Amino acid sequence: MKSSTTFAVEIQQDAVDAADKPDGGVPRPSRVRHLALLTATFCALVFYAHYGVPGSMASALFKPPVTVSSLPSLASVTIDRNSGRAEQPVMLAEEHAPLTPQATALEANRSTAMPAPTPTDRCDGRYIYMYDMPPRFNDDLIRDCGKGRLHPWLDMCPYVANDGMGQQLADDGGVFPGRGWYSTDQFMLDLIFHARMKRYECLTKDASLAAAVFVPFYAGLESGRYLYNYSISTRDALQLDAIDWLVRRPEWRAMGGRDHFLVAGRTTWDFRREADVDELWGTKLLTYPAVENMTAFVLETSPLTGSNFAVPYPTYFHPEAAADVLAWQERLRKVGRRWLFSFAGAPRPGSKKTVRAQIIRQCRASSLCNLFHCGGVIGGGAADCNSPAGVMRVFETSDFCLEPRGDTATRRSTFDAILAGCIPVFFHPGSAYTQYTLHFPRDHGRYSVLIPHAGVAAGNVSIEETLRKIPPEEVRRMREEVVRLIPRVVYADPRSRRVGFRDAFDVALEAVIGRVAKRRRGEAAGR
Repeated sequence: MKSSTTFAVEIQQDAVDAADKPDGGVPRPSRVRHLALLTATFCALVFYAHYGVPGSMASALFKPPVTVSSLPSLASVTIDRNSGRAEQPVMLAEEHAPLTPQATALEANRSTAMPAPTPTDRCDGRYIYMYDMPPRFNDDLIRDCGKGRLHPWLDMCPYVANDGMGQQLADDGGVFPGRGWYSTDQFMLDLIFHARMKRYECLTKDASLAAAVFVPFYAGLESGRYLYNYSISTRDALQLDAIDWLVRRPEWRAMGGRDHFLVAGRTTWDFRREADVDELWGTKLLTYPAVENMTAFVLETSPLTGSNFAVPYPTYFHPEAAADVLAWQERLRKVGRRWLFSFAGAPRPGSKKTVRAQIIRQCRASSLCNLFHCGGVIGGGAADCNSPAGVMRVFETSDFCLEPRGDTATRRSTFDAILAGCIPVFFHPGSAYTQYTLHFPRDHGRYSVLIPHAGVAAGNVSIEETLRKIPPEEVRRMREEVVRLIPRVVYADPRSRRVGFRDAFDVALEAVIGRVAKRRRGEAAGR
């Protein structure tokens, strides 16, 4: 940098040069003069900034990089004094930078112009469309419930009460403590399921939003009216009417019924008549092509079909809330069990499909078995298997409950046993393992015992010896698994708005929603 003496000499020299110019001696501005003027101005500014302004520019120029941490809306802003650029600030998740007045006005306009964020739809993927069918397919059936109407020789009106749960049961000596106990008929699932669907939280009137479509046709109750001594034309009439009504609906045409489901609360064999002959049993409901497109929930399914799924038989317990289930489970964990095993049922004379006669013989011969011989006389008293309290007393006091085939492979008794915390003993896989795949664990040994049918029928297997070989600790572990199964195999009170646990209804509904979604993906892929 030049000294002030040098600058003065140069200025004088410029004046001399200008006087020697041929244009009359008018001095011309020179580059040196301009440079001197700029230099003086710069020095004045530096002097003013250093001494006249708080937080001087000079101190700013020579301080190291500064981190601004005083602003609560910024994570950090680092000023690079060498480059003169600020790094992009990182906003905290729950904070906002202070706005200028202009920015505040802009934000206010934006907030009034933009719609509020849409909350997450908790029913997304769970909507169900339910048909409003003519009452002849459902409500009219239960209005006409007297003797000889829904059942050939029983008055079913007490059983259709309370949305199919039946009459409420009294305590009966402590057998049914608390609330939620009803005298429920095993064939009332049509009514119970429909009542539950009416209060389902994700019903929609827009079928295009539906994950599945429910058909509230009381197929089980309807077929039960005409199973005995009626012509096939009488047995099939209303079912054909229902199918004709369905296939005319636009909701049906969307997927040809492949997104539809119904509940037929009897075993599959009541709906699979093989020919149009009056002497053959049942109807043909589940064999019609339109119904085969649908998903049908039945109490017992056929291994030959992929469109029917078995769901639990209704039991006597219909809890209103999770607290009711928890209280019952705790009771079962404390109850004393004086019998190793028990059997409640009657023989099936002449039937080669069941080992009931052999079971009754072995039970009578064992001091560790409690036999509840239905319809017979035991110790001078009649055992009534239609008595909820009588059945539950037997099962609650037993470690194991024998569940052989009856008229068909499955029994309602299986679910009564589980409800009582009694470990079920099966004699054929088709009585449970290949049936209730939606509701039972795949590891069947965790909650049940399988004693092969053939060995008992031949007299080569002792039921008592087989069960006594299971260690006490293993019995306790298995019983705990059975107790834990209870919520999945009972149907909650359909009138309750505060169920709070996944029951048999929820498990079935989730399964059909998943099945329809898979079918839709298949159609989209061209399969």
